[in-house]
Amino acid sequence: MKKNGLKIFTVLLLSGAIAAALMMGCADKTAQNAAAGEATSESATATEATTQAAEAATEQVAETAAEIPAPPYFTKGVYVNYAKEAENPSKTYFYVINDETYGHTEDGEHDGIGLPFAITQKDGAVEFSFGGADEAIDTLTIHSVENGVITGAFEDGLELVFEPVADADPETFSSENFVNGPENSVYHDANGWSVKYDATKFEVNQNGPQVFIVYTGDSAGSNLITVTYTVDNKAEAAIKELGKPYGDKAEYTEWPFPGVSDVTGYNVSVPVDKEGSGSYMTAFARDYMDGALIFETDGHDGDDEEMNTEVHAALTSVLNSLTFD
Repeated sequence: MKKNGLKIFTVLLLSGAIAAALMMGCADKTAQNAAAGEATSESATATEATTQAAEAATEQVAETAAEIPAPPYFTKGVYVNYAKEAENPSKTYFYVINDETYGHTEDGEHDGIGLPFAITQKDGAVEFSFGGADEAIDTLTIHSVENGVITGAFEDGLELVFEPVADADPETFSSENFVNGPENSVYHDANGWSVKYDATKFEVNQNGPQVFIVYTGDSAGSNLITVTYTVDNKAEAAIKELGKPYGDKAEYTEWPFPGVSDVTGYNVSVPVDKEGSGSYMTAFARDYMDGALIFETDGHDGDDEEMNTEVHAALTSVLNSLTFD
């Protein structure tokens, strides 16, 4: 009986141990499964974040590419140039693009001085050779192009803006006149002389060796200054040639030439034809380079003395502004 009781107790004890072992095994398995589940969830979250970042980067690249069209970026015209970060930029420096391969810069605050350049336009960049095609290349990396306005940076990293100047003709554009305004316009001649004029009252046209400064305000007739550089005569002979058709009406004098007091000026004047058309002529000349430089004024007076005075003052103002480079 005792043996049977011991057997029964032993069997029960073994059964309890096996059950406990099984329960512990199940618990370990559950913990392992939970840990594996957490790791899988974290891995999935990291993978999703990586995917989203990659998609965002791809979208950013696509957006950037969409902002920058294919070249050319600079087309024929005039662009005012300034730093993007500048507050209230002065807008006095310009890139004048004659066509898509060359142009020049102009500084409107310094007599329009600048440099010629050659340009090569590529995808996302423009190569400038300032001074000529054989000079070193400065590369402008294009950042954006919107409504014709270009932003980009050269190698120094400063972000620049190139803004189109509306209706500006690169063939006739003057940065100096654009900055100063029409009333304070300046004409610089290739032969080394300059005059100031009011562009609201005068037009300046060049034809070969002659420049015509035409008065466009109200007047009794045509009024203009014709500037001629000639190698056919020296100054004195050129003035006598101008006065010859007027005979005794022509009066000849000499005095210091305007703008250069140490140079002799030769002059001729014909008084106003008060009984006819009201026309008159004055001219002065100086020896210049290999010939003569002549300023001839042809005008007309009418019955309105106030108008005549205004016209004379405007013409005289141009002549008195004469300077030599």
